[in-house]
Amino acid sequence: MMPRFLKRLYLWLIYAFFYVPLLVVFIYSFNNNRYTTNWGGFSLRWYKALFANSALLDAAVNSLLVAVCAATLATVLGTLTALSLKRYSFTGRQAMYGGIFLLTASPDIVMGISLLIMFIALKMKLGFVTLLIAHTTLCAPFVAVTVLARLEAFDEHLIEAARDLGASEAGAFRHILLPLTFPAVAAGWLLSFTLSMDDVLISTFTTGPTFEVLPVKIYSMVKLGVKPDVNALCAVMFVLTLILVVLAQVINQRRRK
Repeated sequence: MMPRFLKRLYLWLIYAFFYVPLLVVFIYSFNNNRYTTNWGGFSLRWYKALFANSALLDAAVNSLLVAVCAATLATVLGTLTALSLKRYSFTGRQAMYGGIFLLTASPDIVMGISLLIMFIALKMKLGFVTLLIAHTTLCAPFVAVTVLARLEAFDEHLIEAARDLGASEAGAFRHILLPLTFPAVAAGWLLSFTLSMDDVLISTFTTGPTFEVLPVKIYSMVKLGVKPDVNALCAVMFVLTLILVVLAQVINQRRRK
């Protein structure tokens, strides 16, 4: 058996591996020096530069818009898909089940190229709509898998009891099934939001020159060197993500009570 001290040390090493890089970016976003390698004192200089950089802010707003819309659409589609696979039998059910897991394991570059070919064949102009479709396609399978995992522990007798007591199918879904699966649905939305905000490869293939998103812009900036205002932007985005996670936890705790 591993000693308790070694277990705690192992746990803290894992936390350090994941969060120390984020902490470094957060700290150096307040660095007065232009070069990240040298500490020049505490300053809000790069936050001022960030809010004066209209191109970077426009890309951030575009990314947030696509992420929110794609996460919402993916959550609806993924939840309905998971419910259909769990509760109903239909032709092609096994093929759909396997297709969902296949999409979660497919490389992003394959999905990006295939979607680009489809958009070109349909003569669709690359921009917000194509990027939204691509990110929804990327995120929906992950929502379906998350909700399916939650539904595995769901007792179908609750729905039968509700129907025996006079509840309609929609009423049983709204008052019983949806509240019990809400933690998985919320987790699927947050996961979809993160995947959309973080995606580079699919966004590179499916967005046009008139609609620039943040991951693609930062990737293009890295080739010339990361500017300190990017650190400030990463810190702001991390805080916003942390707020979303905390709100989701608070809502989940209140629903449980």
